[in-house]
Amino acid sequence: MTVVVRQLNVYPIKSAGGTSVSEAEVLATGLRYDREFMVIRSDGRHLSQREVPGLALLRPSFDGVKLTVQMGYSTLVYEPEPGPVRDVSVHGQACLGVDQGDEVAAWLGEMLREDVRLVRFAGVRVVKRGGSMMYGDGEPISVLSVESLDDLNGRLAEPLPMRRFRPNVVVEGLGAYGEDAVSRIRVGEVEIELIRPCGRCVIINTDQDTGRRGREPLKTLAAYRTSSFEGGRAIMFGRLGVPRGLGTLRVGEVAVCS
Repeated sequence: MTVVVRQLNVYPIKSAGGTSVSEAEVLATGLRYDREFMVIRSDGRHLSQREVPGLALLRPSFDGVKLTVQMGYSTLVYEPEPGPVRDVSVHGQACLGVDQGDEVAAWLGEMLREDVRLVRFAGVRVVKRGGSMMYGDGEPISVLSVESLDDLNGRLAEPLPMRRFRPNVVVEGLGAYGEDAVSRIRVGEVEIELIRPCGRCVIINTDQDTGRRGREPLKTLAAYRTSSFEGGRAIMFGRLGVPRGLGTLRVGEVAVCS
């Protein structure tokens, strides 16, 4: 069985659009620049596509120096600078963020029609199963296979693109839902331990090109991918992992899975 890395996706702003890259450095916190920024409400709580589907229409890219964000015909370009550190939270978990200033907040507020601010990750956020991350939800890296999406699309009236599911790493060669049986993925020096299934929410019902929300694919997935998890039940699609070996991942590389 040959498993190949087919896509690498970085999401510089949590819950906004992604950037596909040909290679990505894997740090202890996940792919470099992934979920490094976050849109927050005035009380510091993170803003998600769950509440504001229009976040999907933000198209950010970040090279470590300059953050560029496009939405429609409007573009924001700025170089993050040191600012006040404030208390913020992700799903109730306290962490820190460097406020990115009034100009950025005003642009985002106009685009999203919400009273928001942008923060950049600061401090340390520990993953309970070991490791660390920035503003991700559970673990720092999400993995999904091409075949799993193919199987789901065979059950849908209209097939969906991979970007609807917002994975960091897309692999091919495991077979449908083969990632469920994998505990480690190794590519050269990079090693990712797959910790748990990725529980899905209403965000995957949001068209990442239009911001419109429907009933699929959550309705179809619920019929055959609902499982017990951590005292409750969740709809599972893909896996979440923690880096155990650091280095650079490249599209087209062969992975060893165990």
